[in-house]
Amino acid sequence: MRILAIDPGEKRIGLALSDPTGSIASPLMVLKHTSRPVDAAAIADLAKQYQAALIVVGHSLDDDGSSTPQSRRAIRLVEAIRLQCEIPIKLWDESFSTQEARQARIEMSTTRRRRRGHLDDLAASVILQSYLDANPQ
Repeated sequence: MRILAIDPGEKRIGLALSDPTGSIASPLMVLKHTSRPVDAAAIADLAKQYQAALIVVGHSLDDDGSSTPQSRRAIRLVEAIRLQCEIPIKLWDESFSTQEARQARIEMSTTRRRRRGHLDDLAASVILQSYLDANPQ
């Protein structure tokens, strides 16, 4: 079962996809944020194209588990995606996913110059791998 993961951001939306067995996450692409309905339609189309059985959307919580402005934005994106497709969607805590993605690039011996770019697809991959590890197929 393939799973599509989303790291929603204000400017870019990172996407990652699992392998067919649902055990390994890989970065897929980065979408430039346009508007919620347009973004939701693009995500729904990609989910259908890659035959995803589930969509996991990262949302950040603060230290006491309460919603943040980013979390509320992610929830609104989920609602928009649900209008576009029938694929089940789960919210997953994305706290520190960008920091983990940055650390992964460092550990891969990526040069500082190459680390300067966006991390959105890699952060989506971190979110997805976290979900896959917590929910083995």
